[in-house]
Amino acid sequence: MDTEIIYILTNEAMPGLVKVGKTDRNVEHRLRELYNTSIPVPFECFHASVVPKAKNVERRIHRAFDRFRVNQNREFFEIEPEAIAEILAMVELQDATPQDNIVEVSSDISALKRLEERAERFSFKMLDIEPGTVLTLSKDETIHCEVVDNHKVRYSDEVMSLSAAALAALKTIGYEWKAAQGAAHWMYQNRTLKDIRNDLETN
Repeated sequence: MDTEIIYILTNEAMPGLVKVGKTDRNVEHRLRELYNTSIPVPFECFHASVVPKAKNVERRIHRAFDRFRVNQNREFFEIEPEAIAEILAMVELQDATPQDNIVEVSSDISALKRLEERAERFSFKMLDIEPGTVLTLSKDETIHCEVVDNHKVRYSDEVMSLSAAALAALKTIGYEWKAAQGAAHWMYQNRTLKDIRNDLETN
C-alpha cells in the first residue's frame, strides 16, 4: 500500500495559520527542513497521520478547505488545526505526531516562550469563564484543569499558568515538548480557548 505522512503544522510567529502538507520521511526531518533563517521560531506539529494514497488525501484536504487558503501557491490555511485533524482522522492508519519537538537551542526556546506568553495575554474574565470552571485537554479529554482566578489554573493539585498546565499535561501523555501555548490546548465547551478568543476579537 502506498502510504505517506500528512502533517498539520503551526507556528507561533504566524498566529491563526496552519500548514498542511505531506512527506515520505519522518515529521521531525520535515520540521527541520522548514526551519530556516526566514522563520523566527520553529514550526510545531499539531498532528500527523500515516495515510493511504497520501497525495490524494492531501489534495482533497486542500480542496475541502480551499476557501480558507491564504495563497493558492502555498500550503497555509487560516483555520483552526482541529478542523483539519478531524478530517484526517477519518483516513488515519497510524498516528505519526512527534512526541518531541525540534526546539533544541536555548535561544529558540526563549523566543518561542516569549511569543507564546504574548499570545496568551488574556484573562478568563474576557472569555466569561468563572473560577471553578473545568477545562479539558484537547489531545486527551480525560485530562482536566480547574480555573482558579483570572489568570491561573489548578492542575494536579498545583496552581500554575495555563501554559505550564498544558505542558505538564502533554508530558503525561508522552509529548516531550519544550513549550506549549495553553490557550491552544485547553478547551471550554468543546472549543479551545484560542478559538473562543479569536471569535470574540473578530466579532
